Amino acid sequence: MPEQDDADLLAAQCANTMWAEDRASQAMGMQIVSVSEGCAVVSMTVRETMVNGNGMCHGGMIFSLADSAFAFACNSQNFVAVASGASIDFLAPASAGDVLTASASIVSQGKKTGLYDVAVRNQSNRLVAQFRGRSARIRGAVLPE
Repeated sequence: MPEQDDADLLAAQCANTMWAEDRASQAMGMQIVSVSEGCAVVSMTVRETMVNGNGMCHGGMIFSLADSAFAFACNSQNFVAVASGASIDFLAPASAGDVLTASASIVSQGKKTGLYDVAVRNQSNRLVAQFRGRSARIRGAVLPE
């Protein structure tokens, strides 16, 4: 299966290039766990500064984690892609100290648009949120020529 290995290597190179400039994900303490063609897994520990007035992880933080995993997945084929829309369902609370993992996978990828699902789970494998992202490929490649 050399083609799959080449595709996964390309995906990892794209993620590394994007990560180098991704100040937002870095600032939130996210870590790339794995990347392959059309898929990405990103984790983040919920910090005290990420908790809302109800003592739970702010939904925007969970959305950001899912959005970052989505970004690495939809750019994994070396075509620059941006979000054209996204939705999220919050299914369970997360608390400070929880380790959240967002697993993004391709549902459909056409020449211009894509659809990706992202499951966000805590360290006990409890589903915290389900995200669906729609991507649009724009001009250019992720990797420098």
